[in-house]
Amino acid sequence: MDLRYSDSDEEFRRELREWLAAELPKLPSAPARHDWTARRGYDTDWQRRLFDAGYAGINWPKEYGGRGASPSEQLVFLEETGRARAPYVGVNFVGLLHAGPTIIAEGSEKQKSAHLPRILQGQEVWCQGFSEPNAGSDLASLRTRAVRDGDHYVVTGQKTWCSFGHIGDVGELLVRTDPDAPKHKGITWLMLPMDLPGIEIRPIETVLGSSEFCELFLNEVRVPVENRVGAENDGWRVTNVTLSFERGTAFVSELVDAMQLIEDLAPMIVDLGQRRELGHIAAELDGLWALTQRNVTQAERDGKMGPGAMMLKLGYTEARQRLGELSLRVLQRGSLDLGEPHGFVEERLRTLALTIAAGTSQIQRNIIGERVLGLPKEPSATGPTPGKAR
Repeated sequence: MDLRYSDSDEEFRRELREWLAAELPKLPSAPARHDWTARRGYDTDWQRRLFDAGYAGINWPKEYGGRGASPSEQLVFLEETGRARAPYVGVNFVGLLHAGPTIIAEGSEKQKSAHLPRILQGQEVWCQGFSEPNAGSDLASLRTRAVRDGDHYVVTGQKTWCSFGHIGDVGELLVRTDPDAPKHKGITWLMLPMDLPGIEIRPIETVLGSSEFCELFLNEVRVPVENRVGAENDGWRVTNVTLSFERGTAFVSELVDAMQLIEDLAPMIVDLGQRRELGHIAAELDGLWALTQRNVTQAERDGKMGPGAMMLKLGYTEARQRLGELSLRVLQRGSLDLGEPHGFVEERLRTLALTIAAGTSQIQRNIIGERVLGLPKEPSATGPTPGKAR
């Protein structure tokens, strides 16, 4: 892979910069955090502007409304929109970064035609129904049941940390369709219309006072079988496709944002030790950007993220937390003020969850050790006692 940009990439960059410079001043002020109706309107309006200008779904197929661009153009887009501080995916990050790419890779032609254009045009917002109260890091332990009844699955269960469940039109939902199969074998991936009877949604307020996460309760919800992505009981494989995007491309915008934060923080640092520490973090993020270029190129070849996505997630989230800790030390007494003008305190609190969401750092290390490095798996909890004969 050539990590340098071509002449056509640079021409695309110039065109995009001109468009951003002309379009961003036209945007209204960003809405208040708790005004979800306004936030959805703001984010989907921006998405429609991107679509009308030909910048939506940079790497999505043209036949579904995307640009069909090269991986390098996708990276240029992320660099330039980050540099210009343009709005990003906002309330539809699940649709644009998780569900949409999964449908491209695993969905039927009918599913692609029905959902991909609507996501790109800002007409369809998605939410995520994966984690459960007793199935978070160990996602395969999920217990939400789906029983086949003719042309429908009857779904009963509970989900938690359902991102944007209260404003989503469709949800990506994991259910157990074979309770007698091993836990990784009896799972199915469904598209859940959020207006179906039997669905109850309760927002969860975080320590920052935000409420993008929800509890989702499903009481005999009838989901059409045609909403299944992939084969019945093959959902764990499809889920890993989704998770590879969540751990890979979904963090790319965060990575660009972190580079911007370094530029904001650097002028505030006078201590040489702290400047050296910031330089180390900047170098690490630069290396992760090169890994991102490699990941995006691999996804272009086969539609799926490779093992580099796992390493990006692990490296980025831990580096971002160190950046947050450094920013608080630089602020000194200002770090006690949640409303400080630079936003570093709120940012630090938000990043506390990064090493947990989308797979904890500990689990990521296990996955990398086993699947990438080929190390032996951890002994089973019910296996032989250490020191005893095997």
